[in-house]
Amino acid sequence: MNKASRPHDDAVLELLREDPAFADEYLSTALDESNQPGGREALLTALRHIAEAQGMSAVAERAGIPRESLYRALSLRGNPTIKTLLAVVGAAGLKLSVHR
Repeated sequence: MNKASRPHDDAVLELLREDPAFADEYLSTALDESNQPGGREALLTALRHIAEAQGMSAVAERAGIPRESLYRALSLRGNPTIKTLLAVVGAAGLKLSVHR
């Protein structure tokens, strides 16, 4: 498969690996749109992509969460606690902020 025709997830993971600063914008946009239809799922997908780009096992270890639990929490039907959400964001080297 050439670069012009590859799965979206693969392209996003490549962008995240090549430009770690992209994670800031990606997660920020997902948070901004989380109240839109499908936004919650998009937010979980963004977090999962960021964790996958950094290595799911490494992020889980830094967050103090079993890898299997992290996969489950960041699945489309996942429902992570605020504790898990903050642990994953921190383990990925990111911070959440609120702006007006």
